Amino acid sequence: MSDEKVNNSKKNIEENEKNHNDKINVVLGDPKRAIKKLSWPIMVSMLVTFAYNLADTIWVAGLGTNSLAALGFFMPLFLMIISLGNGIGAGTNSLIARAIGANNKKKADNAAIHGILITIFISILAPIILLLFLNNLLLLMGAGAIAPLTAQYATIILMGLVVLLLPAVGSSILRSEGDVKRAMNVMVVTAILNIILDPIFIYVLKLGLAGAGYATLISSAISTMIIFYWLLVKKDTYLNISREDFDFDLGIIKEIISIAIPATSEIIIFSIVSLIINFMLSQTTGPIGVAVYTAGWRIVNLAMIPHMGLGTATLTVVGAAFGAKNFKKLRATYDYSIKLGLTISIIMGILIFIFAPQIAMIFSYSEASLIPAISEFLRILSIFCMALPLGIISSSTFQGLGKAFISLILTIQRALLFEVIFMYIFTFILNMKVYGVWGGLAIGGVIGYLVSFLVTKLYLRGLKNSVDS
Repeated sequence: MSDEKVNNSKKNIEENEKNHNDKINVVLGDPKRAIKKLSWPIMVSMLVTFAYNLADTIWVAGLGTNSLAALGFFMPLFLMIISLGNGIGAGTNSLIARAIGANNKKKADNAAIHGILITIFISILAPIILLLFLNNLLLLMGAGAIAPLTAQYATIILMGLVVLLLPAVGSSILRSEGDVKRAMNVMVVTAILNIILDPIFIYVLKLGLAGAGYATLISSAISTMIIFYWLLVKKDTYLNISREDFDFDLGIIKEIISIAIPATSEIIIFSIVSLIINFMLSQTTGPIGVAVYTAGWRIVNLAMIPHMGLGTATLTVVGAAFGAKNFKKLRATYDYSIKLGLTISIIMGILIFIFAPQIAMIFSYSEASLIPAISEFLRILSIFCMALPLGIISSSTFQGLGKAFISLILTIQRALLFEVIFMYIFTFILNMKVYGVWGGLAIGGVIGYLVSFLVTKLYLRGLKNSVDS
């Protein structure tokens, strides 16, 4: 090898090490800078994902009511599976961040490898189990005559589950070492590809609903290849993913699963609350109320995206601070994320209240008659949107600490206790009908989020006291 090639090789290695150190220093450095730098690419990723899910629904809607309904019947199951992948990603991210904070790179490398292997194992096991009972499960969910069409789409998705779940853990590995921009770029590529491929597979190739499934898998497969090219081939990441760095550790598996299961359970709780809301609405206003809730909640989900980005960034920084036993930085991270989140949510809540009719028009252009009702929903729920960071960032903080079951308990008290109780009281006891559902959801949510905030503050104060004593 010539001297020039040797020098170039050394230069590349030095540049990679500098980039790695810069990214790790962001995670380990000033919490305010870390939160700002890590959160915005995550927000962009989630916003793009929201856009492509919306586009997916629009393209499928062109096939007719049956195809759209078939997609809807599989969606709760699909979301639970994807949330499990995201949960594994969160568990892996948390464990890696804590190991990096503790200056234990060997454990961080091993945690990343375990996260990948757990994801692959679930990607193989879940389809085997679900495909055996798929038809019965769909009938139980009420698919009825549409069950065969739903099963066709579901089979395609389940057979390619590995390329849907691996990007989640791969992106979490990148985020855990501060490499949020590449994780964002992959999500953007996936979304754009899916939006482009959907009409080609659905209409040009005339594959119908199955085409939507193939488009989703192909776009996800490409993003999987990009991420794992960086991790396994180019090897330009701080973490090493190789056979030599793998050491089977049941403790690591337990730590990752202990966060993944509660995170997935939270999605199940949200689904249960949605079913309760739909039942209450069916008893008061019928299908119109359900339609208003479906359209309006999509906007609330959009309002959650900045706080989910802040929450994911908080998870990483809190995990690193906890691993380093830097409890002052840990509390500073939480406090700053809450302040930044409240600033965003209050501005967003005010804008939603003022421009509710215009926002409702954008999200319900095909059903103009629903615009006034959706506007009322948004104005009542604007107070709910203002309190979002108190709950989302608190849950992410406990995940970063490796205490995901506390996060789950906080979700249960808010959703199944305060929200459901207040909705029942306002709707049926006070006879406020649909306004009781909206008001109970808003007030119950705000109280539940405040409880989450207070519990988190007390817990973090307890960490300080335990160290001081």
